[in-house]
Amino acid sequence: MLRRLVTASAIVGAGLMVAGCAVQPLKLGSAAIVGNQRISVATLDGQVTNLSQSAKHYAGVVTLTPTEETQATLTWLIRYQINDELARQAGITVSTAQAEAALAQAYNNAKTSAEAQGLTNVTPNLILTASGIPPDTSAQLGRYEAITNAYVKMANGGTTPASGSAAETAADNKFTKAECQAAKALNIQVNPQYGQLDYSQYQVVTVPSAVTRTQGPVKATASPVATAPAC
Repeated sequence: MLRRLVTASAIVGAGLMVAGCAVQPLKLGSAAIVGNQRISVATLDGQVTNLSQSAKHYAGVVTLTPTEETQATLTWLIRYQINDELARQAGITVSTAQAEAALAQAYNNAKTSAEAQGLTNVTPNLILTASGIPPDTSAQLGRYEAITNAYVKMANGGTTPASGSAAETAADNKFTKAECQAAKALNIQVNPQYGQLDYSQYQVVTVPSAVTRTQGPVKATASPVATAPAC
């Protein structure tokens, strides 16, 4: 089951939402703190480099800016920890084999969708890179997918719900609530240097600069940022 994670739309037009506001200062050298785990600036920089180097192989297809690469990378490093907390709260354990199978399923789904839009030579690296996921973290993504699949199956009474069914919608809603509760328990803090976490998508977004608006028509603004878990 592929869930807002690796999508053909990301390949066609990668990019991140821009909005947000500042958060509390963090310890020196921290890009974010998730629960009792610190994501260091050095760790973030290393994974951004991995993503950036991979993106160079797909010029014209992957169009992430340096800021988007950094925010996307931090987004995924945070998402991985949220799903780990969800698994802990729900008593879910996944094996390496389950993680590998879930990742393979995600790849296949994304490849099929991308090819239907006319893209060719769709590789796992391309899917990851276009989705803003450092290829070095593919094992973590597999675990993320496996945990998600396991929770949805558990929420549906032990069987995977049929795609597009009411049962799938109900299980997805239970997953969304559990994900929110996991994020809330972790008391996530993001270094304002990188932006802030939008809890509506668990995505790091830009904190806009305060500017004086000139006379003229008022432009539409971005969707409001959810600054705290809605659960």
